[in-house]
Amino acid sequence: MSSSSTTMDPPVHLSLPRTPPAPAPGCGVCAALARQRAAAYGAGDLSAVSDCNVELAAHPKTHPGGR
Repeated sequence: MSSSSTTMDPPVHLSLPRTPPAPAPGCGVCAALARQRAAAYGAGDLSAVSDCNVELAAHPKTHPGGR
């Protein structure tokens, strides 16, 4: 017969959320994503907010002289 013991896992430590990415100055795509993000946040659609943040974070890499 095997004996099993149950124990609790140690607590999970989460970090604070990252600062949302800022739109690149003068970029229409970034400005549109920032507007979509604001609208989604206002509607309480945090999934769409997250999607916009991902796109904004990735988009400046395609700008000339990207970051």
